[in-house]
Amino acid sequence: MTLALIEHGDELKSIKLSPVTRLDLIKYAGASGDYNPIHTIDEEATRAGLPGIIAHGMWTMGNLTKLFTPYLEEGFVATYQIRFRGMVFLGDVVTLQANVQSRTDKEIIFAIKAVKQTGESALEGEATYILYQ
Repeated sequence: MTLALIEHGDELKSIKLSPVTRLDLIKYAGASGDYNPIHTIDEEATRAGLPGIIAHGMWTMGNLTKLFTPYLEEGFVATYQIRFRGMVFLGDVVTLQANVQSRTDKEIIFAIKAVKQTGESALEGEATYILYQ
């Protein structure tokens, strides 16, 4: 698929991530500098009133950009806005989705979201993709 042919209502190929692991979150903590222990230590997550370790919201958000990786030669993501809708826990399987909300010759607006295996949204938002001319 190429973005040159994509139209309103079309969807990018969804991406199903592997189940979230503790190692994923430890690696993300190291890369991002977010060492909040609710993301890596069970006791601290429980002490904070959570049912268990939760993934960094930015980990999920960052993964969403994988949807656009196959199209890097066609343009770039110019704006990216999301709202966190739910927590992602260890073992959750997150599917990344994007569909075209509008398009011109210069840009495509995508509705984007990350959905857990339960059908619950972990986050939802919008991305504006600028096409190279």
